[in-house]
Amino acid sequence: MTRCLDFAILAPVPSEHLCSGKDVATAEGFVAFGSMKWELFRRVDALRGGQEVPVLIYPSHEGAPAKLSFVVSWFGWYIGHVDSVGGSHPDNMKHRPPTTGHFPPDNSGHWAVFWHVTRLRQLSKELRMPIGDIQTVKGGWRKNAPPRGPELVAMPYALSNEE
Repeated sequence: MTRCLDFAILAPVPSEHLCSGKDVATAEGFVAFGSMKWELFRRVDALRGGQEVPVLIYPSHEGAPAKLSFVVSWFGWYIGHVDSVGGSHPDNMKHRPPTTGHFPPDNSGHWAVFWHVTRLRQLSKELRMPIGDIQTVKGGWRKNAPPRGPELVAMPYALSNEE
């Protein structure tokens, strides 16, 4: 599949879901994370023209507001999204991180869409970066308001060779 490097998706995901989600992505081809930002993912799908889009993920901290010092330490490729069915993924738990099972609303009645990430992995320490160092794109993330969910950002040059 070809890749779109014109922009990237910056997203917070709880650490425990990243670790268990990596295993799901490896076994099933992709992992599905939930979001209420259905408009963002429809826009991304219109912009990407079927290409994979880089995903820059920083571990979120439950109950704590995002800070510009939070560090992108995970990377993957966005390959599309699906609308939820009653707040659940259409394939139930097949593509969901098993750790989301500890939070019943995470898999039933909560999310508007589920976005799919393939080849999810941790970045080497040399490639990790604070979210405050990531550039904005028009209509995307505003640095004066750290993201509380997925946002469009400029693709960092340092990660442009990631597979």
